[in-house]
Amino acid sequence: MADESPDYSNAIAEHVVRHIGPITNVFHEARPYLFELDILVLGPHDGRPHTTLVTCGMSELPMRISIENPDDLGRVPELRHAELLLALPPDWPLTPEAFEKEEHYWPVRWLKKLARFPHLHEGWLGLGHTVPNGDPPEPFAANTRLCGWLVDQPLLCPAELQELRIGGKVINFYATVPLYEEEMALKVRQGSGVLGQLLDRAKVTELIDQGRPSVTT
Repeated sequence: MADESPDYSNAIAEHVVRHIGPITNVFHEARPYLFELDILVLGPHDGRPHTTLVTCGMSELPMRISIENPDDLGRVPELRHAELLLALPPDWPLTPEAFEKEEHYWPVRWLKKLARFPHLHEGWLGLGHTVPNGDPPEPFAANTRLCGWLVDQPLLCPAELQELRIGGKVINFYATVPLYEEEMALKVRQGSGVLGQLLDRAKVTELIDQGRPSVTT
């Protein structure tokens, strides 16, 4: 059963404002599914020259955590709830008219899909997890080869954002980093650690760059 309340949503919004900046818009859903999910929009400001999108509502339901190492079982309660974020260039169009084109809308569409993904599939999203756009993965839009996601720590936000404790819950704030097909294949072959090192070396963050070079080349 959902345990979200207006005060709880407000606490998420206040946490985001405290650590990122003012909310300049909110994308509400006309027909909520499973739970009410908002996308908080935080525009560029004071040394943060990009737009940040953050989900508010994914943590309403607990994720079903699957951990193989018995030593990690004690961490399960702290992994059950999460919200997701990504960053966009400051000139990324965010109007209803722009969203009629998939090349503008796909980051918003996928934040919503990823927020519901663990609840629809009775699983979970945590650090190092990847989610492809289909099998085989297909590009998110005609103007990019990006076709999958890595769940990672936010690199463009202060560390204090990553965890919110409220009402007996721990909410983890994870970044979603878009990947190329060959980058996801590398992770399968060599592990998330190798991919993470290459992404760090290339300074890839949650800020979407639709034409960035692949870290495998």
